[in-house]
Amino acid sequence: MGLILLWGVAALFMVVVMSAAWGVQRRTGQGGWADAFWSLGLGAAGVSVALFPLDGAAPSPRQWLAALLIGAWGMRLGLHIAKRATGEGEDARYARLREDWGRGFQAKMFGFLMLQAGAAALLSLSVLVAARNPAPALTLQDGLAALIFVGALFGEGVADRQLAAFKRDPANKGKVCDAGLWAWSRHPNYFFEWLGWCAWPVFAISLSGDWPWGWLALTGPAYMYWLLTKVSGVPLLEAHMKRSRPDAFAAYVAKTPSAFFPRPPRR
Repeated sequence: MGLILLWGVAALFMVVVMSAAWGVQRRTGQGGWADAFWSLGLGAAGVSVALFPLDGAAPSPRQWLAALLIGAWGMRLGLHIAKRATGEGEDARYARLREDWGRGFQAKMFGFLMLQAGAAALLSLSVLVAARNPAPALTLQDGLAALIFVGALFGEGVADRQLAAFKRDPANKGKVCDAGLWAWSRHPNYFFEWLGWCAWPVFAISLSGDWPWGWLALTGPAYMYWLLTKVSGVPLLEAHMKRSRPDAFAAYVAKTPSAFFPRPPRR
């Protein structure tokens, strides 16, 4: 019951965070702030569900490790998006929604951000059941999970830096980034984002059957994969590139056929 209540509080916290995000994007006209609030808010919610003391027990090493990882993820991604929202024009996905929704944009945007709050609540469940795995000590399985998470965090950071460097070069105006990791996948940042969420089931699932709740952690990577490949990630961004730079994007697709999972580019 304590875990369920803790999860409910985390969900309410995300509703407050995304309500604030709606107010900021309305004031600034920059929808990209919503993603910064979402990342920082989910990071904070993850730390809370990992460390909040239940029954007076001190946090276990696994709880501290889970809190450290999800906190680092939230800070890195949230600050990266905040920097982008401050220095660039509106995110292409939100600009398209603003155009499609017209005068009803703000009302629909609020509903959309409440859905984002629900998504964050679902994802925080993976962190919760991973951190609360009652196995008494850290194991090789925890080490593997941490390695997956850190590798994904590093890969996403590299992809973001490569894209930022490509955009800073005036010679690349109107082109599509095909350098580094972007030659292996059209969306390597999304791939590594998904890969990071695959670490939580490794933390959570007890092969001995002592922690059946751990299987709920599979909802995190499953939901993130669906979200990124079918809803708000790849489809919206690629639709924008097809409209804004059709020839360059067609050439990029021919060279880099994989939209998500990395594989060697075509010569």
